[in-house]
Amino acid sequence: SIFRTTFKCSRQRHFTSTAALASGPVDVPSSWYNIQADLPIPVPPPLHPGELRPCGPDDFAPLFPMSLIEQEVSTERYIQIPDSVREVLALWRPSPLKRATRWEAELGLPANVKIFYKYEGVSPSGSHKTNTAVPQVFYNK
Repeated sequence: SIFRTTFKCSRQRHFTSTAALASGPVDVPSSWYNIQADLPIPVPPPLHPGELRPCGPDDFAPLFPMSLIEQEVSTERYIQIPDSVREVLALWRPSPLKRATRWEAELGLPANVKIFYKYEGVSPSGSHKTNTAVPQVFYNK
């Protein structure tokens, strides 16, 4: 299928490019990358709004299922994506990565500098929001 993308540069000119979506087997990742594992200093926990002390897992229990709390405090480099979540995400993932050649030209970039953007319009909602909504529904069922 063919789709069109339009964007504005700082001079308010409209640029439109047409590209074909590639069809074929979909490779959805089996795990999420957790940056916490590679930070030289751990991110401090959020502070309790009423007591101004570091929050622990029990503070989040009234709001979130334990599986999400465990992910939030995890220092594991990779967190497994449940198969049922991967199956739903495979309906529109991965998002196509598109090159913004006309924007590169407008900016006068050298040939070795390229600008890419993710086209999220292939999801059912036409938005990136379903990428996080699907796992949230899974963990909150």
